[in-house]
Amino acid sequence: MQSQRARVMVIDDEKVVGDMLRIHLTKRGYQVETFLSAASALLRLEQEPFDLIVTDFKMKGMDGMELLKTVKERYPDIQVIMITAFAHLDTAIEAFRGQVHDFFPKPFKIKDLLESIERALGQGNQPRTEVGQ
Repeated sequence: MQSQRARVMVIDDEKVVGDMLRIHLTKRGYQVETFLSAASALLRLEQEPFDLIVTDFKMKGMDGMELLKTVKERYPDIQVIMITAFAHLDTAIEAFRGQVHDFFPKPFKIKDLLESIERALGQGNQPRTEVGQ
């Protein structure tokens, strides 16, 4: 089963969000590492491969869009799902143009996020066309 082997990186400057996602994803067999900043996550990506990244949009230092651009330039096969408390249509459009797989406004339903993760890992580079649905 792919989910038992998939490595997922969670990046959110709110520790509680990262911890919550780590718990849910670990229960489903994913190997999960959490990071409080995009910079520390990128350093880790230089050391180990990951299959998917779940990242916050608005963070101190490098934000989610900068991270998305960097990841897609350096590691084009890694799927990225973005979550944000600052959901605006312009933000979602910008994220999809940057090749994000999916985009979820906070608060989101964990079930919806987990389904999106499964699709991202199973479908490769086929992003959805609906925002957070």
